[in-house]
Amino acid sequence: MPASPSTARALNDRLALRLLQQEGPLTAGQLKQLTGLSRPTVADLVDRLTAAGLITVVGESGEQRRGPNARVYGIVAGRAHLAALDVRTEGVLVLVSDLLGRVLAEASAPIGGDTGTGPAVERAVAAVERAVKEGGADRLHTVGIGAPGLIDPATGDLRDSAGLPAWHRSLVAALQDRLPGARVTVENETNLAALAEQREGAARDRDTFVLLWLGHGVGAAVVLDGTLRRGASGGTGEIGFLPVPGTSTLPSATDCDGGFHSLAGAAAVVSLAAECGLPVPGTVDGPADGTADRPDGPVDGPGVARVVRGAADGVEAARVVRGAVARAAAADERFLHTLADRIAIGAASVAAVLDPGCVVLGGEVGRAGGAVLADLVGERLRRMSPLATEVRASGLGGAAVLRGALLTARERAQDELFGPPEHHSRRRPE
Repeated sequence: MPASPSTARALNDRLALRLLQQEGPLTAGQLKQLTGLSRPTVADLVDRLTAAGLITVVGESGEQRRGPNARVYGIVAGRAHLAALDVRTEGVLVLVSDLLGRVLAEASAPIGGDTGTGPAVERAVAAVERAVKEGGADRLHTVGIGAPGLIDPATGDLRDSAGLPAWHRSLVAALQDRLPGARVTVENETNLAALAEQREGAARDRDTFVLLWLGHGVGAAVVLDGTLRRGASGGTGEIGFLPVPGTSTLPSATDCDGGFHSLAGAAAVVSLAAECGLPVPGTVDGPADGTADRPDGPVDGPGVARVVRGAADGVEAARVVRGAVARAAAADERFLHTLADRIAIGAASVAAVLDPGCVVLGGEVGRAGGAVLADLVGERLRRMSPLATEVRASGLGGAAVLRGALLTARERAQDELFGPPEHHSRRRPE
């Protein structure tokens, strides 16, 4: 059935706004050419969008031709302001942007593991408020948050997960209370990193791929036919619990020790480096079975001559991997090849089930290994699997989660603001 006049207008408006977002400022003539709409229809939509405060004249073109210059229209970037948060176990990173995604201010707040829930939340919220003020924003329209852990698909809330700070789950409510009118949404950090890689990073030419997150823990994000897949319980990609060969036990419903996490998580990476004789900060002599005093349990596998005292995090593991890639001595090569063997086990399991054609190595360890580690894992996958699977390094460095949170916030804000005309005034700044 043909669209009603109001529906057709809404579709035309959205099309024009998307073009202005993608191409930058355009004249009415350029909008006519790109949309295929008639001149009167384009003139009408320009009038509507201008009256709604969504577009404005940003310049003129055609200065060298006869007749009046053509007005150039652009999206009103200040029509809404957005915030993106990368929530980590040790703190939070914040950025504030305009509606086009241009970053206006950044802030960070380190939060120690011994900080209580109340003070931790207050410190995180204060960082957001500081960035909002420095960015010159009166208020926020949408806030996108990336955090470790599972997101309940029914409620959109961060589920209670063992090992994660309690302040993570309290942060959303606090932001909603302190930022009246703002839409606050939370998404798993690995999923956001995958969205960023899809739009701006290593998977821009892929509709189907898997991001393998290698950091403090391990995880995966699955994008199939251009769509992020979360699963029935929001747990798609929880491959830290994947039972794999090479571990001394099996994972449980509450503990991923014995799963893929025990082969490729940060503690396992640092312990492997120590076993290979690489310089590892904080190592001590320990028994050969790797059962020295460590908060996160014994190291999987026998023969570990030295172990790390204290829980290894993704930053420490990344430093070890980056050093091995840079030095490329015999011990470094042995370490990187063994690490690639381990990562390939998880990647091959994912490939056998999903056949994604591409695996991107992200997280602190994946980024530190870069193309060297990606090539080693790819070489092993070619031997292990009949399914052609390209392995790539992350293209976004440490900004993937924050970029994904910003892209998500921008899309959700634009979905509302670029909707039918009757919605345009709902969140217009006072």
